[in-house]
Amino acid sequence: MEDEDSQLRTVQPMLERLGYNVAVEMDPRRASDRFRSQPAVFDFVITDEIMPYLLGSRLGGELLGIRPDIPIILCTGFSETMDEEKARALGIRAFILKPFRLMEIAAMIRKVLDENRPK
Repeated sequence: MEDEDSQLRTVQPMLERLGYNVAVEMDPRRASDRFRSQPAVFDFVITDEIMPYLLGSRLGGELLGIRPDIPIILCTGFSETMDEEKARALGIRAFILKPFRLMEIAAMIRKVLDENRPK
């Protein structure tokens, strides 16, 4: 979930190069509806914090209400109200600052997926 087209044009190909099938939404309300209609289709969610209509942390809370095991990575360029500690307290698995490099996001995704694997 990202409302900035320039960010999508950067991050989507990054994730695809890592081998992930990427579903993109620019409106968090549509993203919530899409997730609600097929929650089992998603292995993880990456969402920006600052978006119109709905903060990423709030969207994350909605998605966790639908599927409590979904790993969520929250990213932001800057936020005075959100940090890693607050994100984790909400059930969000990881927090990353933008801009991030391919290896950073790859390691973070691998970490949240490994943590979510059944023991």
